[in-house]
Amino acid sequence: MKILVLISQVPDTTARIAFTNDNTSYDTSGVQFIVNPYDEWYALVRGLELKEANGGSVTTVTVGTADTEPTIRKALAIGADEAVRIDVAPVDALQVAEQIAAFATDKGYDLVLAGKETIDYNGSQVAGMVAELLDLPYVPLASKLDIAGATATVERDVAGGVEVLEVQLPLVVSASKGMAEQRIPNMRGIMAARTKPLNVVPAAEADHVAATARFELPPPKGTCKMIPAEDAGQLIELLHSEAKVI
Repeated sequence: MKILVLISQVPDTTARIAFTNDNTSYDTSGVQFIVNPYDEWYALVRGLELKEANGGSVTTVTVGTADTEPTIRKALAIGADEAVRIDVAPVDALQVAEQIAAFATDKGYDLVLAGKETIDYNGSQVAGMVAELLDLPYVPLASKLDIAGATATVERDVAGGVEVLEVQLPLVVSASKGMAEQRIPNMRGIMAARTKPLNVVPAAEADHVAATARFELPPPKGTCKMIPAEDAGQLIELLHSEAKVI
């Protein structure tokens, strides 16, 4: 079984948020970048589990410039067999999806896995676009995935219950919580990652239909008014006239 896992580089959740170039770019100064947790904990680990159970290989693909390579090496340390970096800076979801689809076409992947979203933009768009561009079935927000022969059984949470789907491979799946448990790279994996292939491929011609006009930080929190416990009337009046919640 040939499995392709989409890997994104994102800022660590503890990173400071600041912007530069007249608030049109994220300020990366001093920021620690990591593998997108949904890609790592759920998509990649489940791909490795399926490979261990059924045989085959796991390849990761990342759209990004050379500064993403340390992040990609972590995915290799966790257990991926090889990695591919498509050499172009990501601009928007369509451009990223077109780059991945151009690379994956005719490669014979049985399964394409991605996290349900990235923790920086939370767009949940790329996996669905890749499925459309490759003309493959797509199951989003999956919490469980099993493979038997050429049939995938996929579960996902829906309002009031769980939906169970049977889909023929090849298939694209976006993974959410429950798909797998996080793996921590061990020393052997870290050392092996240094020699595993990381192939850099040139970018294909691709469209992008969106551009960042401006970033804005949320407004600072206002001051907190303390109302004496015995003065419920004042509290009600403030909730009505200032907070406007009643």
